[in-house]
Amino acid sequence: MSANQLKVQGRAAYAYTGGKRFDAALPCIVFIHGALHDHSVWTLLARYFAHHGRSVLAVDLPGHGRSEGPALADVEALGDWINDLLDAAGVKADGGVSLVGHSMGSLIALEAAARRPARVSRLVMVGTAWPMKVSDALLSTSRERPRAAMAMVNAFSHSTTSGKPSYPGPGAWMHGGNLALMERLQDGYGEHGNLFEHDFLVCDRYQGAPEAVAKVTAAGVRTEMILGAKDAMTPPKAAKPLAEMLGARVTTLPAGHALMTEAPEGTLNALKAALG
Repeated sequence: MSANQLKVQGRAAYAYTGGKRFDAALPCIVFIHGALHDHSVWTLLARYFAHHGRSVLAVDLPGHGRSEGPALADVEALGDWINDLLDAAGVKADGGVSLVGHSMGSLIALEAAARRPARVSRLVMVGTAWPMKVSDALLSTSRERPRAAMAMVNAFSHSTTSGKPSYPGPGAWMHGGNLALMERLQDGYGEHGNLFEHDFLVCDRYQGAPEAVAKVTAAGVRTEMILGAKDAMTPPKAAKPLAEMLGARVTTLPAGHALMTEAPEGTLNALKAALG
């Protein structure tokens, strides 16, 4: 079975490998998406590192994109799933894995690192904060009127109506593309329920950061944060307590929460610096 199509915890799982055949012997980077997203938010970064000496696994979390559902209940379960996916892909060497997560995915990356710290060399948290609380108004709207809630989140996630011509190219519509992705994932979840509400509850309910931080720092895992100066979802001030707990180096970019689309080159350069 290829790294694109894996069996994890008895269910089908998908990971994009950046356009290169996955080689478990190379230093591995795992990219973990946020709420109501999938592997596609990492395409530029995944392709760059896959073509510059790393193996890449940009995952679809359970119930998202091409990975079989249902979605898992909490950050802790998802942290275990990431480590099980690495096992399924044949990644065995300790100290050779970098975990990169955006928003909800940043909490999953932290938890995955805490559960197997010996295998992790770098932890990069993008657009992060803890606690990652979600307002009661947004949670109720996500439950009762998910389409309206998606429009709200889409507006909050972008700090500008349009970006300069950049990746993926002139004519790309940040707002429309992100909203279409969220709608596709919500509709694709189908029989399992409301994926939008589920993902935001996963963020809201996570309380395990202090224990995870203690394990990560005790193991000497180097931690970096990449934040958006104009982020209305996880403002830099909300990330400061977690950054101090981790002793993380922080890079702030002129962007909102959707860093990978608003500041693609800046995010890539920050990640190149973070991963050495």
